[in-house]
Amino acid sequence: MNMNDNDLFNRLLILRSPNIGPVRYNALVAQFGGIDMAARAINADDGVRDCVAREMEMARKLNITYICDDMDVYPKNLKMIKNHPPVLSVRGNVATLTRRAVGIVGTRHATVAGMNIVADIAEKFASHGVAVVSGMAMGTDAAAHRGALRARGAENTVAVVAGGVDYIWPVENESLYWDIVERGAVVSEMPVGFVPQGQNFVMRNRWIAGIGDFLILGEADLKSGSMKTAHFAHESNRKIFAIPSHPSDSRAMGPNSLIKSGVAELCNGASDFFDDEKNEKKLKKNEQKNASENSLLDAIGTIPVSESVLSEIVKKTVSEIKSDLVILELQGLVRKVDGGYVRA
Repeated sequence: MNMNDNDLFNRLLILRSPNIGPVRYNALVAQFGGIDMAARAINADDGVRDCVAREMEMARKLNITYICDDMDVYPKNLKMIKNHPPVLSVRGNVATLTRRAVGIVGTRHATVAGMNIVADIAEKFASHGVAVVSGMAMGTDAAAHRGALRARGAENTVAVVAGGVDYIWPVENESLYWDIVERGAVVSEMPVGFVPQGQNFVMRNRWIAGIGDFLILGEADLKSGSMKTAHFAHESNRKIFAIPSHPSDSRAMGPNSLIKSGVAELCNGASDFFDDEKNEKKLKKNEQKNASENSLLDAIGTIPVSESVLSEIVKKTVSEIKSDLVILELQGLVRKVDGGYVRA
């Protein structure tokens, strides 16, 4: 769907009006039968209209794009999340949002070893055409973005930010910000020029979890934004992988607790997803190979099949088929739903 300036103005006019978020926005559009009629019905004052006009002009000058949830470029996974943002602003390459994606998050105070593992994982995913989604914070987030940017090509990484897409935070990541704009995308639901507040970071975490096909958690304290992201991912039925760490370190409590409780699967590094050269070649050739040659794929149809049932069909243990299922998910051939896996 194409969107003209008047349509965008009306959408933003509703969203930028006081006490209107995604829930109220959708209710108004449904109640009045469309965007234009809902915009007229709220009778926004001149102050709100002027703010929207200034925002759109600033976005035009900064080459910032708006995408709506009825457009093909809107992230498909995010659209499935209840009360997702009706409008997103994007700075960079919008096409990045159409790629399969993996969320990678963790503490701002990550160890060098922890950041190296995360960067290596991110590079591997980006080199296989999977965009890495994170929050552009210091530490783990920055390592994930930088790792993805080490891979060749563009459309490698997405930064979901709590402020406007033009607001660079933290300032220490300014050079990283411009690298992401050049070879990926910076995304936000907030107005252009908006300075973030504490509650905005919580919603930012929700959208990181929402965009990714699954989530990888690095080092994280038990009560942290990264653990909230993992909670949102679990709520959204996303598979979670967690990188363990030494139990004497508080940064290990988050991932270790998820592994212990069974919410997350243990992740030792990129080799869990891209085991060796043989597996990498297998992944690259996956689109060209006949699906019937894959016994696991043959066992999956339109009715959900659990991992335990699949293991019996293909005569492998559950642990043996997990990595194969991840690869099939990344290739877009299967997806996880309640009750198991179905063909995508």
